[in-house]
Amino acid sequence: MNPFDIINKYYKKETKLYNIYISHVTDVTNKALSIAQRHPELAIDVHFLEEAGLLHDIGIFMTKAPQIACKGKYPYISHGYLGRELLTEEGYPRHGLVCERHTGTGLTLETILQRKLPIPHRDMQPQTMEEKIICFADKFFSKSKLGKEKSVKKIRSNLGKHGKHQILKFDEWCEMFL
Repeated sequence: MNPFDIINKYYKKETKLYNIYISHVTDVTNKALSIAQRHPELAIDVHFLEEAGLLHDIGIFMTKAPQIACKGKYPYISHGYLGRELLTEEGYPRHGLVCERHTGTGLTLETILQRKLPIPHRDMQPQTMEEKIICFADKFFSKSKLGKEKSVKKIRSNLGKHGKHQILKFDEWCEMFL
């Protein structure tokens, strides 16, 4: 599978959205691959990690986020499950799970219900080591400040707005991956 075949099917080259998308997913993928390289004891499927890293945000074009040139109809928080549906239809359900499970440090069913999030009611927490690494790497890069890696302190501050459990999970991953 060539992830760029899928990306190019849904994103038009030379557009603002395409450039934002490619810049962000490339940074996330490179960080994820560097984690895998530094931790051979984790026995990461590096080929899958690279593909899934490049595709983890494939659903953003279906969301309404004008600040990053997304002109879809769904709320931005929906991009994960929308990406899962899209990649499952494309024949890549394992890659789709990465999409669905990378928001924050993952979303529990309890959080989805408590916050009345407009997404399917199911657990959306990363399960595999590859899912955890991509989720973790994603926290270091935004789509609004492309190419700039956030500090651990800044990430912790951002995650804290969504509950202490998010910080605790991130801290656990810092111990494991950094």
